[in-house]
Amino acid sequence: MDTVSIANGIDGKDSVDLRDALRTLTERHGSGVRALEDLFAQPNVRADELLARLATQCHMQPITMQTLNALQPDFDVVPFVEAATRLCICFADPADARGLLFVIADPLDRRTRGSVEQRMRARPMMPYRWALASVGDITAWLAVREKDVRAMDSLAFDETGQHAADPASLALTLQGISNDDSAVVRLLNSTIYDALKMMASDIHLECRANGLMIKCRVDGVLTVVGRVEGRDVADQVLSRVKVISELDIAERRVPQDGRFKAVYAGREIDFRVSIMPNQFGEDAVLRILDRYQLSQASGGLTLEALGFQQEDTRFMRTIAAMPYGMLLVTGPTGSGKTTTLYAILTEINDGLEKTVTIEDPVEYQLGDILQIPVNEAKGLTFARGLRSILRHDPDKIMVGEIRDPETAQIAVQAALTGHQVFTTVHANNVFDVIGRFTNMDVDPYSFVSALNGVIAQRLLRQCCADCVAQDSVDADTLARSGIDPDTAGDYLFRRGRGCAACRGSGYRGRRAIAEALRMDDELRQLLSERAPLTQIKAAAFRQGMQTLRRAAIRLVRQGETTLEEINRVTMVE
Repeated sequence: MDTVSIANGIDGKDSVDLRDALRTLTERHGSGVRALEDLFAQPNVRADELLARLATQCHMQPITMQTLNALQPDFDVVPFVEAATRLCICFADPADARGLLFVIADPLDRRTRGSVEQRMRARPMMPYRWALASVGDITAWLAVREKDVRAMDSLAFDETGQHAADPASLALTLQGISNDDSAVVRLLNSTIYDALKMMASDIHLECRANGLMIKCRVDGVLTVVGRVEGRDVADQVLSRVKVISELDIAERRVPQDGRFKAVYAGREIDFRVSIMPNQFGEDAVLRILDRYQLSQASGGLTLEALGFQQEDTRFMRTIAAMPYGMLLVTGPTGSGKTTTLYAILTEINDGLEKTVTIEDPVEYQLGDILQIPVNEAKGLTFARGLRSILRHDPDKIMVGEIRDPETAQIAVQAALTGHQVFTTVHANNVFDVIGRFTNMDVDPYSFVSALNGVIAQRLLRQCCADCVAQDSVDADTLARSGIDPDTAGDYLFRRGRGCAACRGSGYRGRRAIAEALRMDDELRQLLSERAPLTQIKAAAFRQGMQTLRRAAIRLVRQGETTLEEINRVTMVE
């Protein structure tokens, strides 16, 4: 019996022996979980009805996601690692205060049921029973509960085995973490593992008066993921970070910067580490540089995949096609500047020209492009590397970031002498960039002559597609957001309610917004003459420039994000 015939039998209310059918499908698929996923995925099958009938034939209780969320897990009986492997979770039985409820995805999994029954023989006075949930519900529930598991593991701290392990033995697998003898290593490795699963960009380890606070930055927002009591534990975790980053563990009075590598899911991931002293000890920030995550999240590194509006992508492609000059991308840390430049280089890289980049660090490997990592310890700075690149016969140059006057002057000279230069600089908007270069003693006339265009960008969180719903906005919020209540009827206000897919935040994924300034003769003259900012802005708006705020409001109007999100990221005009 195949999957379709079973589905037709269920849909047609025919009498189908689901246990025998599931055994047949399991033999064909080689896995009971895969057979169930295939069966539940059939378009003409109601998942709740199929679950109920299968549970009845297997003499079990059907359990929905709502019921799972209301139950209290017992990870002492079935540890979290085993629950995730076997898709079998132990709960305190709500129908019997003394008993346990085992929720399983595959009712024919004899190994799992045998393992549970064997360990329950050691508890002869404790009653237990079985329940059935879908594979998708159990997987989603386990993903949501990871945060609680981290906190529970952190509090159950063992004072034995505190010696740091060999840095080369960093194990970022659930099995490796659970088997490590050192509680400090388990804590740090599990934090990194969970952060990678959450697709976080940074991990913050903050020493407090009574212990350690652990936070992760996901979609640009910090979230508390765990707390560890005890100052000694906090100091040991920070020392472990220093060990794997090859920093001085005895030095606690000055900042330190380092980096390390780890292997996760078969790929190598770089971590950039910043240690900062505070009044209670030290703080550490681990910046995650996952090349695979970057390429996956950007959909193959195209400008459309990053979420830019059509007019912005058209502007960037026009500037990128110019034979020489400078394109500046500006914004705060974490606004996606480097990803935008990677997308541009990927699109224009046709193999006919020499493209060289200098970065700190190289965040994503681009094919057929020479990428040079900065190494200040060996004397390879941005300025020295850029000076050497100009002797390497390049056509296009990408400078990861302009930080100092020397790098700025060399980049401008390169753009004036027939090279195309792509670079980033930290500034709040396209107009602040001019002041940044002026403060770095770059000649204004040379700078505006070299400059082809400036892009200022931000990343906005999008409403979760799985739980988004209509929303109403009160008059005070509209006023704080600078929106006329009379025009609010044109807006499609929506908000994510929170679900397993977005981890209860209501947001999932981010997209870029931009304000783009293309240089023309009028703007060049105004900038070289150091005209008042009001005149420069007026000329830019006549050119058709759209501000970041207007780009953000457009997304609210379309129902893709919320007013709270755009108020967090952009300034009200």
